[in-house]
Amino acid sequence: MAHGHRPRRGSLAFSPRKRAQSPIPRYRSWPVSETGIKLQDFAGYKVGMTHVVVIDDTKNSLTEGLEITVPVTVIETPAIRVAAIRAYGKENGGERAVAEAWSTEVDESLTRTIKVPVRHDTNAALGKIEQLINDGIATDIRVVTYTVPRKISGVPKKNADIMETAISGSNARDKYEYAKSILGKEVRVSDVFKGGSLVDVAAITTGKGTQGPIKRWGVMLQKGKHSRQGSLRQIGTLGPFRPAHVSWRVPQLGQTGYHQRTEYNKRIFKIGTNPDEINPAGGFINFGLVRNDYVLIKGSVPGPCKRLVRLREPTRARVSAMGEPQIVYISTQSQQG
Repeated sequence: MAHGHRPRRGSLAFSPRKRAQSPIPRYRSWPVSETGIKLQDFAGYKVGMTHVVVIDDTKNSLTEGLEITVPVTVIETPAIRVAAIRAYGKENGGERAVAEAWSTEVDESLTRTIKVPVRHDTNAALGKIEQLINDGIATDIRVVTYTVPRKISGVPKKNADIMETAISGSNARDKYEYAKSILGKEVRVSDVFKGGSLVDVAAITTGKGTQGPIKRWGVMLQKGKHSRQGSLRQIGTLGPFRPAHVSWRVPQLGQTGYHQRTEYNKRIFKIGTNPDEINPAGGFINFGLVRNDYVLIKGSVPGPCKRLVRLREPTRARVSAMGEPQIVYISTQSQQG
């Protein structure tokens, strides 16, 4: 008789698998980039998926130069706005915020999310940041950005999503001058990325609530003989009697989904401004019509539709981008059946 053996399919590298604290994904590291002074991150909302026909430009591919069909994810990316400038200094081997300057020109959607400083002196705060840079205390400059979801008809909310975004470059003075020039203004996705470039995509995955070890970890169902004391959908043992302790490595039930996940080196196929090029007849399922700028990402993206998605300059790029691919056809066939 064959011996049943099916190891756990879930990776322990993502432990502990608990719910994300916020639907807004957080980047804890930023790449060292010398591509010019610009934002290193942009945010949009996931629309859905479609497919395109492109000329394969992958070197040494069997289909190089031929037309191939590729699935793409549509992300609606209306312009984001810059709410504040934040200066960071070194302390105890890490970084801490030493000063920040808030803009007086903010959108109504931001005031619905947080209480914006009313008696804030922007000029005095900017002067303080400049002085800290001159004294060598402020070594890094970042900006606080926020989305304006009321511009998107498919996302049923008006409150802004607030994020902190790094600026490329190595000189704090140059970063500060650029941040000051965009304070309170809008930034479009075409100002940050170009078609064909590689990006890291972060989002919160689809939540599935509390699930058992079979669905959560992919362990094998028990055989009928072994399940006489309980259910088929449980593990055989929690561990030895001694030590009397259940290891965290034992697959058990718990939260499944709604975790932050980052996918590296996703290629941007197209950055468009005319949504009629991609809107299918009847709109995207559970979203509707795209009405703003959009981005086509090769392959899938974590999370359900309407979920906030953040695009960052790649931190592990092994190859340079090959330029914007030649798109022959974008499917606009109705998804309603």
